[in-house]
Amino acid sequence: MTKEFGWNFDNSYARLPEIFFSSVDPSPVSSPKLVVLNESLADSLGLKVLASEKERKETAAVFAGNQLPEGSAPLAQAYAGHQFGHFTKLGDGRAILLGEQMTQAGERLDIQLKGAGRTPFSRGGDGRAALGPMLREFIISEAMHALGIPTTRSLAVVTTGDPVYRETVLPGAILTRVAASHIRVGSFQYAAKWGNMEELRSFADYTISRHFPDIDANENRYLSLLKEVIKRQAALIAKWQLVGFIHGVMNTDNMTISGETIDYGPCAFMDTYDPATVFSSIDMQGRYAYGNQPYIGGWNLARFAETLLPLLHVDEEQALQLAQDAIAEYSVLFRQNWLTGMRSKLGIFNEEPQDEALIDELLEIMQKHRADFTNTFRSLALDKLEDLVFFETPVFAKWYQQWQDRLGRQAEPKDSVQQLMQKNNPGVIPRNHRVEEALAAAVEQGDYSVMERLLVVLSQPFVYSPEQDAYCTLPEPSNAPFRTYCGT
Repeated sequence: MTKEFGWNFDNSYARLPEIFFSSVDPSPVSSPKLVVLNESLADSLGLKVLASEKERKETAAVFAGNQLPEGSAPLAQAYAGHQFGHFTKLGDGRAILLGEQMTQAGERLDIQLKGAGRTPFSRGGDGRAALGPMLREFIISEAMHALGIPTTRSLAVVTTGDPVYRETVLPGAILTRVAASHIRVGSFQYAAKWGNMEELRSFADYTISRHFPDIDANENRYLSLLKEVIKRQAALIAKWQLVGFIHGVMNTDNMTISGETIDYGPCAFMDTYDPATVFSSIDMQGRYAYGNQPYIGGWNLARFAETLLPLLHVDEEQALQLAQDAIAEYSVLFRQNWLTGMRSKLGIFNEEPQDEALIDELLEIMQKHRADFTNTFRSLALDKLEDLVFFETPVFAKWYQQWQDRLGRQAEPKDSVQQLMQKNNPGVIPRNHRVEEALAAAVEQGDYSVMERLLVVLSQPFVYSPEQDAYCTLPEPSNAPFRTYCGT
């Protein structure tokens, strides 16, 4: 069945020096059941959607790790990372890379089982995952994809039939994750700390070949690698900020070299606009708050640059200067990406020096009046000003006139302005209370229909359809702030 399903594996990561991984098979589970399958993603991977009961059981066996696809070479990747600023040795403690699916379009994509059992990097953990967090990653990662934000994706979730033990006993599950690769800043930190010069160079060469094949072999290719990763991360984090996404755990092991968003444990989307917003239950100091994300991105990239210093130049001082010059560009690139995105959210096609002040003034109004981030821009895009919580305030009247004057200084007509705004302001996001509602129905009642309806709405965030309206409402007021947790 595995061949009939369409697997077409290569295993280039397994051909790297053995320091970078440990070969390990998934641990079998007692009673795998396929509960969610991303059929459109399966189709793009060249995988066949199997409908019969027998075929679904066989498919579940593969996604649970009970049966290995032909051509796979399972392994757990080694990496390190700064977790909340503290460096430590890590690795895939509950995730196993089956291999790299080669698609008809010429893509090479990692297929990874998350929650597939213990590995040499488990550090005392059980290697398993609970159903709720795996469904949560499925929902959020697919919503991010629909929003046009680079992300790992979710192919399937299977329940295992086995319990996992956390604060309580929870149903076990395994997520099949698809990624351009799982190479992280932490992967390079591991290579620099525990590998030799030859192993570090081979890892950098592999990364360039896989993700940046257009880098000129005649230039300083490792400096080019650094600059390309900086560009991708500046663009990615700007996209997060533009939709109010809070990652929650921006450790260096959760920053990919490919520029994809990875690890959807304590993440969430902001409702009320406040740069200090934190959802993660373990982020007591607000290190990874919404407003800090751009700065943490730069900090993480500086750690990446440190790993490349031996490759940048034989002279240590010159290597350090090259790295510092490259890192200095990050804040410039981020600001450019963010400003461009904010202009589009406000229907602005060209550039004027005072645009940043106009944007900042709106954000200040939103913060002062505790306005919802997504709905504020949605109301502006729909020209439904009466829906704004600060609609009748003098400060908004003044800002609105300045905005209209700004729009009047560009050539584009009003309908083009509105089209630009609606293309860049999602009408719907995976609001926390809606996600929790879907998870509760699935985990507690075995009812996946709530999640399925939510996924349909989230798959088209920019259509501004009436079906979205119910998913735009805010949660009931609560004295307790919403909290998310690492899905361990």
